[in-house]
Formats: sequence, C-alpha cells, structure tokens
Amino acid sequence: MSLHRPGLPEELPDPELLWARWAAIAVVTAQDPAERGRYPTGCWLDGGGLHFDDCGCTWWTLVRAGDGRAVLYGEDESSDVKWHKPPIDMLAGAPDWLPHKTLRDLLEGYELGCVYWYENGAWARAPYPASLADDGLDCGMARFATLEDAAAELAGYLDGEVDDQSAAELLAHAEQHTLTRELLDAFRIASGNPDGATSAMAADLRRSGLDGGVAVG
Repeated sequence: MSLHRPGLPEELPDPELLWARWAAIAVVTAQDPAERGRYPTGCWLDGGGLHFDDCGCTWWTLVRAGDGRAVLYGEDESSDVKWHKPPIDMLAGAPDWLPHKTLRDLLEGYELGCVYWYENGAWARAPYPASLADDGLDCGMARFATLEDAAAELAGYLDGEVDDQSAAELLAHAEQHTLTRELLDAFRIASGNPDGATSAMAADLRRSGLDGGVAVG
C-alpha cells in the first residue's frame, strides 16, 4: 500500500499495530548482539525502541512513550523536508514529552526527515507548506502500513523461503499479542533457519511484548 506524499498522519496504522508488525520482523530476524555489528541493518529492537535501517537510503525509530503515546521519526532519501526553503520546523506543535534533545541533535546534523507523534488516539505532525513534495514517510513506512505489506516484507527478509500467507499468519499472532516461542520456532524451522539465533529471538520476543508480556522500548 502506498502512502500519500507527503505523509498524512491519518494514514499511519495505530501504533500498537505498527509496533506489532515491525517488532515481529525484528524478532524473527534477531541476531546475537556480537553478530549485529557496529552498524546494524534491517529491523531490530532495543531499550531505545524499534529500529529500521538499510544503511543507505532510509532509517526509522518507533518509541512507545507510555500513556498511549508514541513517536515515530526517521529519514528517507526521498524526503524534501530538511532541504525545503523556507525551512520547515519539524517540531512545530510537538508535545513536551517527545525526546526533544535526541531530535534536535539529529536536526542539527541534518539527519532527520520527519517526525510524527501519537497521543489522544491520533497521529500528528508539524504543518507542511503546500510546496512540499515528500517527507519520506511512504518510502519508509509503507512496508508496515497493512498486514499484507508487512507479510511481504517479512517474506522478503527470508529470501522467499516462506510464502506471504505463512508470514501473515505469524504477524496476525503478533498483532494479537499471542506470538509464542513455539509458534516462532515452527516458523523459524519452516523458513529454513533451524539453527538461527534462538536466544536472541527469545530475548526480543520477551522485550517486544508480542507474547502478551510488557513491551520494553
């Protein structure tokens, strides 16, 4: 599913669904910390939230902020925001609870393409001028926009060893927070990775909250 360019807050999925789809891919593709390296790629989960980075064109972070709040920020090379004239204040109207220091550091380094935040049941962002063509949200987040999009993304990570339907079934469990270690192991074996980083997967499953526990990040 393609998203509007520039992004519209109402097109983003509920942050719980966004978290579930994104985190499930991070869990399935989890690597032991020593193997991830200094410059990780793909999807991963840590104490700072969920991350996606292709080490080239796009990177994103999703953080749960408590009380039903969340913040999504990142950059895709398609974004025109940071180069727009006159400059666009990506934090205009942003609430106080956002990680402002982190975001301002990224802004000062010209490393940020857009910021979206969720509270009171709705996504929001700074206002954009009519002349802005793209903020990168489509290229960055369309992969998680629907269950079908996320299933195709997950299947792609596994080089086609599982079909989209099998991936969608796993993601449905993730969305319902019923993703068990047994389901994960069965999926891992079906994907042709029986000796995967099982300890890292188990740790990330617990951290994600997709097993019904409390998510961290």
